[in-house]
Amino acid sequence: MAQAQSISLSQFTHAVQAAVKSAAQKHPKFKLDTPQGVTFSYLIRGIPVPDTLLANVTFGETQAFANEVATQINAQPGIAMEASFGGKGAIYSAGGHIIIGIPAVDQLQLKQ
Repeated sequence: MAQAQSISLSQFTHAVQAAVKSAAQKHPKFKLDTPQGVTFSYLIRGIPVPDTLLANVTFGETQAFANEVATQINAQPGIAMEASFGGKGAIYSAGGHIIIGIPAVDQLQLKQ
């Protein structure tokens, strides 16, 4: 079994913010505000996508954006989680809501 990784919650949140900003520059249809938090209650770790944005993008564009966010998160120093999600982004849909991000890892310890 893989060993649990330990990362700083503030470092992870900063990595997500930087990743979303960078991905939005490469995917101009995704005009997302900088996320102020990360959702940990689903099968993925991610951010919600507003319905108004989803009305104007395809599933393929959404997956490409999620992949870019995952790539940018992985590129952040001290994060290096590519082994856990293969560098691919994830999309979770439930109850009419879409969350994009990275798949949850088996074991992850967050430091303050």
